[in-house]
Amino acid sequence: MDGQTRPVFHTLDRSAEIEISFRNLPHWFQVGAAMFVTFRTGDSLPRDVILRMQRELEEWLANRKLPLELATWTFDARPLGHERLLELLNASDRKDFRRFVDRRFHGALDDCHGECMLRRHELASIVAEAILHGDGTSYDLDSFVVMPNHVHVLVQFRTEGGLSIVGQSWMRYSARRINRALGSSGAFWQAEPFDHVIRTPEQFSYLQEYIKENPARARVPFGEFLLWERKQV
Repeated sequence: MDGQTRPVFHTLDRSAEIEISFRNLPHWFQVGAAMFVTFRTGDSLPRDVILRMQRELEEWLANRKLPLELATWTFDARPLGHERLLELLNASDRKDFRRFVDRRFHGALDDCHGECMLRRHELASIVAEAILHGDGTSYDLDSFVVMPNHVHVLVQFRTEGGLSIVGQSWMRYSARRINRALGSSGAFWQAEPFDHVIRTPEQFSYLQEYIKENPARARVPFGEFLLWERKQV
């Protein structure tokens, strides 16, 4: 699938207003700053997988003599003091911690736990239609990939409250249509998406490639994923 004329994407401006909110995860948002957004199906990370990742994180922290309390985040929720504790680490340890957690989290998603219903093209297309609906009006898309049990999107929102679009327009709308297609009911997506404001042009380029290469890296056969990239015009 191809996009249209490419808009200009920007990185985080630390001198401008930044909206920070918490639910289980911290969410940084800035109008006009590109973001990497991930949302996943409710069965994509079974409890035993989460516990395994937590044990790996505890071992990683112990080997580096870092606070084991950080491992109380089980890749699903964080205690209120988690971010404060993380900020006490030096910049290098904090960067290494986030890289370790991100790799385990995304690697576990690529292992394709759960029913992986989005292998079905007609269901992946519902998700794609929801994401594309506001492109060029509420937000600008660079690229996205619908994997068998999760979705990655590189996007830049034009107005305040952009993250609510993820939960309402993308997740809720697509879940309703998918449930209708399956003749089922109940939650389809894990309730809270993961989002990250892009800090540097290099990070933006890296995430472009990550989305593009995700199916091959996860060994998902052609026809069992849906990749959309904007034309480089």
